[in-house]
Formats: sequence, structure tokens, C-alpha cells
Amino acid sequence: QVQLVESGGGLVQAGDSLRLSCAASGGTISVYVMAWFRQAPGKERDVVAAFSRNGFYRYYSDSVKGRFTISRDNAKNTLYLQMNSLKPEDTAIYYCAARGRDPRIDSATYTGRDDYDYWGQGTQVTVSS
Repeated sequence: QVQLVESGGGLVQAGDSLRLSCAASGGTISVYVMAWFRQAPGKERDVVAAFSRNGFYRYYSDSVKGRFTISRDNAKNTLYLQMNSLKPEDTAIYYCAARGRDPRIDSATYTGRDDYDYWGQGTQVTVSS
């Protein structure tokens, strides 16, 4: 089964940018639907962005649309999340996730926590005002 390791989190100021990475091993990410989730203290773990298996479709939550970009480098077997114009409300632990089950169609993206089977350990992002 695939193992996922996130990196790139840190403490930044409002308006700054960060790029999170999710390195995969034990599996090839191009065969999975992938996503980034985040969880703030006392809140649910919610999807931020998702990437279809065929690579042509992306989903973004309304709160990050236009500021965050999800991408995949198959050669490096790594998923990325470029985060621009960061806000204090973006402060959370960010998790990378992979769906082990086949999608209905290769263009499908999934937004539910239960839709994903493999998770990284998370990386903390803190945005100060």
C-alpha cells in the first residue's frame, strides 16, 4: 500500500506563500485520486483540493479557490499544494490523502474524508496576522 509523507509547512505571515509536498512510496500516485485536506483545532477535517486520477480535473473548496493550486509530478511521485495569499483562517494541519478504491470514472474527484484510504501524518501551517 502507498505511504504518504507531507512536508513544507511552517509559520508565515498573512499574504505569504507556501508550497506543501506529499511524497509517495510503495505505490504510484498517478493511479490514485489524490487530495489535500486540512483540520483546524476543534474542527472537522475538510477537503481543500482534489486531483482526478487522469490528471485533467481538479476540485477546490470555495475558501481556497483562486489562491491554492494542486498539482502532481508523476516523475517525482509527488503531490503538491501551492498556497498563495495565505490568511490566518488557513491555519491548520494539512493532510495528503490517496483513494485506494477505483474511481467511478477517471475524471472523478472526491471530497469526503471517507472517500480516501491512505493518509499522511500531516504538516502544520500557521498563518499570523
